[in-house]
Amino acid sequence: MSVVPSRTGRLIVVSNRVALPKQTATGGLASAMRAALQEAGGLWFGWSGKIAGETAATVHHLYDGPVHYATIDLSRDDHDHFYDGFANRTLWPLLHYRPDLVDYNRGHLDGYLRVNRVFAERLAALVEQDDAIWINDYHLIPLASMLRERGVRNRIGFFLHTPLPPAGLLIALPRHRELLETLAAYDLVGVHTARDLRALEEYFVHETGARLRGGHRLRLGHRRFHAGVFPIGIDTRQVAEAAAKAGTLDPIEDLRSSLEGRALIIGVDRLDYSKGLPQRFDAYARLLERMPDWHRRVSFLQIAPPSRSTVPEYRQIRRDLERKAGHINGVYAAPDWVPIRYVNKSFPHSVLSGYYRNAKVGLVTPMRDGMNLVAKEYVASQNPEDPGVLVLSRFAGAAQELDEALLVNPADTEEVADALERALAMPLEERKMRWRAMMDVLERQDITAWRRSFLAALRE
Repeated sequence: MSVVPSRTGRLIVVSNRVALPKQTATGGLASAMRAALQEAGGLWFGWSGKIAGETAATVHHLYDGPVHYATIDLSRDDHDHFYDGFANRTLWPLLHYRPDLVDYNRGHLDGYLRVNRVFAERLAALVEQDDAIWINDYHLIPLASMLRERGVRNRIGFFLHTPLPPAGLLIALPRHRELLETLAAYDLVGVHTARDLRALEEYFVHETGARLRGGHRLRLGHRRFHAGVFPIGIDTRQVAEAAAKAGTLDPIEDLRSSLEGRALIIGVDRLDYSKGLPQRFDAYARLLERMPDWHRRVSFLQIAPPSRSTVPEYRQIRRDLERKAGHINGVYAAPDWVPIRYVNKSFPHSVLSGYYRNAKVGLVTPMRDGMNLVAKEYVASQNPEDPGVLVLSRFAGAAQELDEALLVNPADTEEVADALERALAMPLEERKMRWRAMMDVLERQDITAWRRSFLAALRE
């Protein structure tokens, strides 16, 4: 195949998982991709989420208006090496600044490359002359290089949804150049923050010998590509409207009734060591220790749906959090008051937005995070006449935009406890001022602006 790109044509979205029509458990990213595909017409390609006897024995096709969905199954062996293995036990901890948790296995890397090769083979057969291709996240880093090997000359963009650590950490990955140099096969590489962009440029200049030119253009050998910052947003209006309507929902009324007028602190995170949950529990316990006046007047709700339960580190963090929650409640609880409510289940976005709106404090303190859309959803869900306060980790990508939050180092227990105390006592006028400044950012840089700016840069 030898196809030449133009400025018009379909959009092809590629991701590890595909959000098929009528699936309700999808977030803002899935909605953004659907909207982009609806605008131009296009194809969404990726894993079906199903395990089969053989990888990609069949490509499954589904059509919904102008959008074509094409998915493949994975064998159990390929899934275990590609997804559970290299993607989540090697790349995920490395990208989140945890080289101590990197579990490198050559067989896992071989499986990762093998699945990417299958993606390339099946996708190349579906590419048309004028298509623009948008590949998403760390599962598919080498995919563009493999498509180029198969003659695909279309515009191809890549967006990394995780943080990108500095070169000094990236080189800890065995065979790092074999993997990371393939990013040069893209026309555009997008990241969330200026810090991530600096890390990308530093790696290519100092580790691969690439040349950096003006406008964040890099040249490695015969390949030239552009890198840029594209902070992902949320559907701000939709979240705000859902939160305003949520007050009549039974779960929201039940929550308000159970609080009995107490101030609510809320945290919502996937159960993951990158989210700083043990440190967050310690900071809340420190607040209770320092401020006995807040006993019976505050309640902390931490929602943490489990994930990747086959990975030992995830089972361990769940056990640690259960022990910490039990200890905090054992020390501080009263017959009519439970200081911490720790819930291991997920909730629909309509319910979560109502929970956010009823929380006086949003506690979002990951150790590292690419963006963290919970921080943005919390702000968008607030009542403009009586908004809550966001306590946000400096190491979440969202901190680069939401600088009117109370920014903290999540590893500093005292600093987080100080921020919680300040948030709980903050006057209404200051809360309104901070919320309005952050809401202006969310309205200007929403999910639509994110995808349009990335695609415009890709098609330039």
